[in-house]
Amino acid sequence: MEREIGLWIKAHYGELRPSEKKVADYILEHMEELRTLSIDRLAVLCQVSQPTVMRTIRALGYDGYRDFRYAVIEQLAQRDRRKEEGFRAMYGYSLTGEERTEDIPAKIAAVTGKMADEMLKNISGRTFCKVIETLGRARRVDLYSVENSNVTAQDLLTKLLYLGLDCRHFDDGYHQRISAGSLREGDAAVGVSYSGNSRDTVEAVKMAKKAGASTIVITNFQNSLITRYADFVLCTSQEQAFYGDAIFSRTTQLMIVDMIYMGLLASDYERYIRILTRNSRIVRDKEYPAQERPDEKGKRV
Repeated sequence: MEREIGLWIKAHYGELRPSEKKVADYILEHMEELRTLSIDRLAVLCQVSQPTVMRTIRALGYDGYRDFRYAVIEQLAQRDRRKEEGFRAMYGYSLTGEERTEDIPAKIAAVTGKMADEMLKNISGRTFCKVIETLGRARRVDLYSVENSNVTAQDLLTKLLYLGLDCRHFDDGYHQRISAGSLREGDAAVGVSYSGNSRDTVEAVKMAKKAGASTIVITNFQNSLITRYADFVLCTSQEQAFYGDAIFSRTTQLMIVDMIYMGLLASDYERYIRILTRNSRIVRDKEYPAQERPDEKGKRV
């Protein structure tokens, strides 16, 4: 709406008479009210005559006030639809196409904070402690995920390997089933699925449980299909799923990964610190020494 009628008014604002500018100013600031506002009432609110309102409307390219008001109503409806679609597309990020680019960081940070608060309400301290105990004692930990959830699973894999756990990650359905079928009591399987309904991940967790492994699930929905086969559920939210949510759900899923990492570290601090120190030495040569790092021109300093 602002992009069309609003911008059109602003583009022709300099051509209007002072009295007509009063009408234009009111329209720009109170566009929503025009849904039900009569021309008589608009003239009163603008403190101008009805003919002045009509001159303004015609100067904007409309035949009459009724045509103008219908155009406003239609564009308001289009904006509302964009808002609804924007909300559906991105969990709580109600982008409509009318935001200023510089406002996006603050918007994302605010909604992410809200998502984090909601996640904390859904995670039981007792369940979290059981997850840490299960992973810490497991002979082997196998991780299962597909598509967007692979980011979370890979991050968890890296952190568990750094802590010295025997851990593997599978994102192929065939590999997942072979892995799950080979697990036994004393092993742990972790399924990461935003929707909780990803067929391959659900089947892998189901098979792992049947094989005797302890099963842990990271998902967004407490009552999703995958939770039926979970001994422990770490739930990030209870919001309804819409297209694009999985992209943004990674924020809270990655927070859960950090919680698991720190929880394990705190559970046996001295042991894990020794392992972290050892593994840090092993991978240290993957980073350039300070004196060998390229400068801005690509030359080593």
